Amino acid sequence: MANASDMNSSAMRHLLVPAANMEKLGSETLPRLERSGGIYVYDESGRRLMDGPAGMWCTQIGYQRREMADAIAEQAMTLSYNSPWYMTNSPAIELSEKIAQLTPGDLNRIFLTTGGSTAVDTALRFVEFLNNALGRPSKKKIIVRKDGYHGSTSLTAACSGREGNWKNFDIASDKISFISSPNARLHPGLSEADLLEKLVKEFEDRIIELGPENVAVFLAEPLLASGGVIIPPAGYHARFKAVCEKNDIVYISDEVVTAFGRCGEWFASEDVFGVVPDIITFAKGVTSGYVPLGGLAISDKLVARVSGENAKGTFFANGYTYSGHPVSCAAALKNIEIFENDGLLQHVREVGPYFQSALRALEQLPLVANVRGTGLVACVECLVDKSATTVTDQDKKIGARIDEIAFELGLIVRPLGNMCVLSPPLVITKQQIDDMVGILKQAIVRTAEELG
Repeated sequence: MANASDMNSSAMRHLLVPAANMEKLGSETLPRLERSGGIYVYDESGRRLMDGPAGMWCTQIGYQRREMADAIAEQAMTLSYNSPWYMTNSPAIELSEKIAQLTPGDLNRIFLTTGGSTAVDTALRFVEFLNNALGRPSKKKIIVRKDGYHGSTSLTAACSGREGNWKNFDIASDKISFISSPNARLHPGLSEADLLEKLVKEFEDRIIELGPENVAVFLAEPLLASGGVIIPPAGYHARFKAVCEKNDIVYISDEVVTAFGRCGEWFASEDVFGVVPDIITFAKGVTSGYVPLGGLAISDKLVARVSGENAKGTFFANGYTYSGHPVSCAAALKNIEIFENDGLLQHVREVGPYFQSALRALEQLPLVANVRGTGLVACVECLVDKSATTVTDQDKKIGARIDEIAFELGLIVRPLGNMCVLSPPLVITKQQIDDMVGILKQAIVRTAEELG
């Protein structure tokens, strides 16, 4: 194995990472992780770090689960691959049946992809296919929200309302229409009920403006994860779904982050947020990040419109080389088994309120303007002026400094500008929550002291 210096040198010469700072390309590299265990990872120097974001919202069962590694190895030695265009495999069939049992309503048709971006992209392509097959070629508009995030394909990136991701990419599309973020901080003075009415009216007005005959789909995360764990007002999703039904608009719930236990349920749409969508997308937690996999569940009612006697000779000609990959599907099945054997959903329901309460206590600190979340996902938003409705460059520098100090103290925090996001592995204990919140508190206090 190459030594640490050679490894860093190779990374700087050859590796192009996501969100690379091109100005510093070749002169610096990211911290390197070498091993892991439980809720911890270890860097190249052997220093232990608590994994606050669970990798990227995904390491639900924690690291170094031997039964997961064994399941992956066994499947790789049994059948490592099959072409999804001509054949299928037993793990893919078993996983589809299992997920159909876990989804709400009649979302029983499962399409498997490679990750979250391809899951959302496929869901949007299915709606496009649906309307073309139904002879409605003009019904193609996609309504999404500011602060939302849906992926990194050309289409899903264009649907993502985080404008900081748009620079130097050709994102704009006349197919896509953005409505307001449901972030209450951006609507000062409104009660939750009044905010809901305002947002519903905006949605209805936008459909009228675009023409209901032209609007195909509303795409929404149950909570806006990368936008800063934004929780919509109570009743939001049910009201929006009713508007969709009235106008024959497909409702897609993007559960790439919220599915598989993050909010204490297999899927958060119905049990946490009160809506049964037409399509649910998932990824991340389906394999706890051990191997890549994503997918979508489509309602029987929707599929029936373009299948059987209604198919009229059409083919849904969409897929990926690794759709239904047998090793990934075997990992997902083992992941679900671990969830069930360990009682992980119940564990999240028990420690989630403790996690939220511990973090909300930080609102007493200087700089902490708001703490919000549900289950085991939360955002601590920091502002120099706690009452401000806009974020300044100084606020973003404060967020970066908090993250930097937390890292020095042994905690990885997901940095999002002025926001510190935590979504730890679901196996986290109350003592580990105390450790995590204690480190974050120290980082915030030290940053405030540095500001004077």
